[in-house]
Amino acid sequence: MSALKIAVAGASGRMGRMLIEAIRNADDMVLAGALDVPGSPSIGTDAASFLGKPANVAIESDLAKGLANADFLIDFTRPEGTLRHAEYCAAHGVARGVKMIIGTTGLEQEAKDAIATAAQKTAIMLAPNMSIGVNVTLKLLELAAKSFSHGYDIEIIEAHHRHKVDAPSGTALKMGEVIADAIGVKLDDVAVYAREGITGERDPSSIGFSAIRGGDIVGDHTVLFAGIGERIEITHKSSSRVTYAHGSLRAARFLADKKTGLYDMQDVLGLK
Repeated sequence: MSALKIAVAGASGRMGRMLIEAIRNADDMVLAGALDVPGSPSIGTDAASFLGKPANVAIESDLAKGLANADFLIDFTRPEGTLRHAEYCAAHGVARGVKMIIGTTGLEQEAKDAIATAAQKTAIMLAPNMSIGVNVTLKLLELAAKSFSHGYDIEIIEAHHRHKVDAPSGTALKMGEVIADAIGVKLDDVAVYAREGITGERDPSSIGFSAIRGGDIVGDHTVLFAGIGERIEITHKSSSRVTYAHGSLRAARFLADKKTGLYDMQDVLGLK
């Protein structure tokens, strides 16, 4: 099989560089494009120059140029940028097969609907966290929630670095969605995102969220099932973004034979 031709959005950012390094180290992939926002000082430079091994791929702000030779786009940017990219990939999906792997967080429902529409014309893998460990954890939470749906209070605690702009994290929200679905409720109906002052006793049907921001924490997530006389904690801690990069490449391999459709990491890992 010929090498998968991958482009990276946000190529000069921390996650972008991690992805580029992972692609360059993969035997079955080649870096075929790189994108960044207009005005970025990286525009026009070699996308892999930071590795000391140029890839002969310039970072572009123009989508047509940046994706001219790519069959896949991996995107961990901001919602507004991701939606523009999805619209472009959908418009060119049937003709060229530009597929997307989206790890962007902070997507509102309207944005998710737009991505689902784009997936009617090209294959898209959308997940708030590409880590294989996190996605196995989601499966564990599904199983646990079914057993702890009565008599246990459910709290989700997440911690991230000081630069993260959205809260709760996309992963924490996904954990809440998985738990809510497992116990037969809608997360919007039971989620509690803030507590302050005289709150009264805890609503036993609620799912609470707490967000910590500080330092360089890559990403910690704990789900607490607190009962009478015992508590169960299911925790995942990320020490490096490399796990997200490796999961993204695994997702690209999964999409290789897909023409259209919206998938998630549970599909990629065969956990459904």
